[in-house]
Amino acid sequence: MIAGLDRIDRLILIFLNRVLSNAVFDWFMPIITNQDLWLVPLILVWLILLIKGGKRGRIAAVILVFTIAMTDVLAAQVIKPVMGRLRPSHAIPDMINLLVGRGGKYGFVSNHAANMFASATILGYFYTRWRSWLFILAGVVAFSRVYVGVHYPGDVLFGALFGYGVAWLWLTLWVILKMRELKRGHTWVWYADDPNPAFTDD
Repeated sequence: MIAGLDRIDRLILIFLNRVLSNAVFDWFMPIITNQDLWLVPLILVWLILLIKGGKRGRIAAVILVFTIAMTDVLAAQVIKPVMGRLRPSHAIPDMINLLVGRGGKYGFVSNHAANMFASATILGYFYTRWRSWLFILAGVVAFSRVYVGVHYPGDVLFGALFGYGVAWLWLTLWVILKMRELKRGHTWVWYADDPNPAFTDD
């Protein structure tokens, strides 16, 4: 069964990486998949949340840091070595159109997908009007990892699910903490633009 799933994963990779290959994607995907280009914008977004985002932004920024730290470390230092699945750029380099560097040896799960979907989940929770766009962006980045030849579709699919799960773990802890603090009359967890909990029936 595992061999069959692996074969399907490889066929989908080849379809996305070679059959769908075109000049526009060949130019665009290596750009959007480059994590170095994302570093400065992400830091700026985090600083804006922290400095200009009010209480909601500061809480989102803190939870985002814990989420990304946990997601990134577990994916890179635990899951990848344990699973030991070679990237297609290492396993089948002659069968793919590699558009970027080969990357590390192991690819399951994709850190890019895990981190992007974790970020989209956290930010989408605190800023619901941006949720759809955040997940679209995360999906494009995840797709780019397959298109450029450094991940199998399964790597990014399970990376996305992993990041989503870790994000909801932290959000669940936050909700538990928030409810406990509000019951104790501590309003530091209350966002400035939400109804004052002192005047609600909850």
